[in-house]
Amino acid sequence: MTRKKLTVHLGEALRAARARAQWTQADVAERVGVATEVYGRMERGNLTPSVPILRALCGVLRMDADEALALESRGTAAWLKEQPAPEEESPQIRRLMRALRLMDDKQLAALSVVARTLASSADE
Repeated sequence: MTRKKLTVHLGEALRAARARAQWTQADVAERVGVATEVYGRMERGNLTPSVPILRALCGVLRMDADEALALESRGTAAWLKEQPAPEEESPQIRRLMRALRLMDDKQLAALSVVARTLASSADE
C-alpha cells in the first residue's frame, strides 16, 4: 500500500470511528492533544500521524491499529482492551468544557457565581 493510500485509508477509519463515538473533530483532537485543524487534516487523508499520536487515536476512538492501518487483524490488542471506556458526555458539556479551559481565573470565578445563582434559582 502506498503512503497516500495508507493516509487516505487511515483518515476514513478515523472518521468512521469518530462517527461511531458521536464526537466532533474538536472532541477527538482535545482528547488526543492535537489542534482540531491537525486532526481534520488526518481525517481528510492529508496528514499521517506520528506513532504516539496514532496510538492515542486508537485508544481514544477504541479502534484497533490493524484496522486503522489496513492490516490483517489477529484480535484486539491487549493495551486497547485494558483502557476504560471513555466517559460519555453530552456535546453541550464538551463545548462548555472547551470554553472553560480558555478562561482565566477571574472569568472562572465570575462564571462560578453565575452557575451557583442559576442552580439555586432552579431549586426554588
